[in-house]
Amino acid sequence: MSFNWIEKNKPALVLAPMEGVTDYPMRTLLTERGGFSYCVAEFLRISQELLPKKVYLKHAPELNHGAKTFSQVPVQIQLLGGNAELMAKSAQTAIELGALAIDINFGCPAPTVNRNDGGATLLKYPERIKEIVKAVREAVPSHIPVSAKLRLGWDNMDSIFTNAKKAQDGGASWITIHARTKTQGYAPPAHWKYIGEVQKQLSIPVVANGEIWTLEDFKKCQVETNCEHFMIGRGALANPSLQHQIAHELGLPIHSKLSIAAQDLHPIGIEISDWAPLLTRFIDLTKDKSPDTQYTVCRIKQWLKMANQRRELLWFDEIKKTKSVSDINFILTRMNEVHHGTTFKNEKNRLS
Repeated sequence: MSFNWIEKNKPALVLAPMEGVTDYPMRTLLTERGGFSYCVAEFLRISQELLPKKVYLKHAPELNHGAKTFSQVPVQIQLLGGNAELMAKSAQTAIELGALAIDINFGCPAPTVNRNDGGATLLKYPERIKEIVKAVREAVPSHIPVSAKLRLGWDNMDSIFTNAKKAQDGGASWITIHARTKTQGYAPPAHWKYIGEVQKQLSIPVVANGEIWTLEDFKKCQVETNCEHFMIGRGALANPSLQHQIAHELGLPIHSKLSIAAQDLHPIGIEISDWAPLLTRFIDLTKDKSPDTQYTVCRIKQWLKMANQRRELLWFDEIKKTKSVSDINFILTRMNEVHHGTTFKNEKNRLS
């Protein structure tokens, strides 16, 4: 294969699946900026019955063009569910539609998912992890990678040693470990040292995930885990320069219109002028998503709220007032009138 799945001695940077966040337009945007080896689609929940094929195609439109984004970055299909037989058949359907790899979600902490025998609740049942991975592995062709994403445990971090071994025994090609338990949710810190200890015990590759917000975080995680494969999600949205910085550290190619030097000199900061090209592009990618454009407005607010929590965006208050895409475009257009080096907060004629 010409693209880079997870293999030992081949560093990789993966865009994480985040339900309701890293959907098709966002995957398109982030992968066309360069730096990611591949990305994982949001999970498809397999509950009491098989899903029709149209659901797969709507959920991951990349299946319509080779299971890759338009930037030729491959997209892995992720399944979530506790019924091994249904998961296996669902994996077969995904492969029939063109999926290039399957990931199994054993990490989602959402209460609704956990109450319905999916996601992190399965961390309490190691043998079921093995059963589900094995069923999926045996259901798809041998050249199709099957991986698993796990947390450290439900409420006990030491559970990861058993669960990771069970996933490997089931035939997982690699595992991704989010370095927190279910009960921790997304509260810091991430316990990267456990990933390093697990990696020593397995023969398959391990992808490190969790609480990588900055290049400094990445370097610390790299030291503590001794991993060569990493997955980022919230950090990639809060700091859109992060994917380039990490890819550069890992020696990965950055297929982008900007050179690495230019990216280093002009990282995405806190000014609206830094963000305007990204937001404009996202609006373009979502223009056909919904007639009333509320999808686009909500997603932009969600995205910028995440970024604002890490680094204050003084113009975010203006975005929060918007009710339509035209409102957002007004702010983005106004930024061209702002004197270089000043913040939007200092300008007059703000959105009422």
